[in-house]
Amino acid sequence: MPRRLLLPLVASSVFLAAGSAQAQNVLMNSAETINKGNFKIAAFPTLLFGEDGADDEFGVAGRFGYGFTDRFDIEGKVAFFDNLQLYGLDAEYWLLKNRGLDMSISLGAHITDLPDVNSSAIDTALLASGHVTDNLELYGGLNLSFESLDDVPDSDFTRAYVVPGLEYKLNDDLDLVAEFGIGLNDDSPNYLSAGLAFYIR
Repeated sequence: MPRRLLLPLVASSVFLAAGSAQAQNVLMNSAETINKGNFKIAAFPTLLFGEDGADDEFGVAGRFGYGFTDRFDIEGKVAFFDNLQLYGLDAEYWLLKNRGLDMSISLGAHITDLPDVNSSAIDTALLASGHVTDNLELYGGLNLSFESLDDVPDSDFTRAYVVPGLEYKLNDDLDLVAEFGIGLNDDSPNYLSAGLAFYIR
């Protein structure tokens, strides 16, 4: 095979393998940021729904963060699926607070470690939420990740989701969180995630 044809073939194979991995950047929180001075530790079993005959994939996502002010927090994030791991960081700012409807915006990044190649992404999300009862909060978000494979030219792609979810306060230090990610393009398979968030005050 001519050498000039080998690089595009290898790049295409790597891109298809990475796309099939389908690691997701889950939101798993309402528009409210972590209270100032508090720590958060959370774990969320996550199911990625296979498309076009592909198998579903099961993994675990996690978050750990700290509230720096009444409106600003930073969270680390991880996810573990078969043959890949995701590591990243998000900063969230509470734009609209205590007016019946809360809104926040987040900006972050993550890397995905795959068997043959790694990828890097810039993540952003816009969240809105509101209390239905004292303990139950519903939220919705737009979640975007602008991703590319490391050292692979022209491998940019975007993951885009509309994300409805709920957060239920079990007690002052423990929340149940669940969300459904609705993919808006072929690079964004639907997912379901649910788990617990524990706060250290």
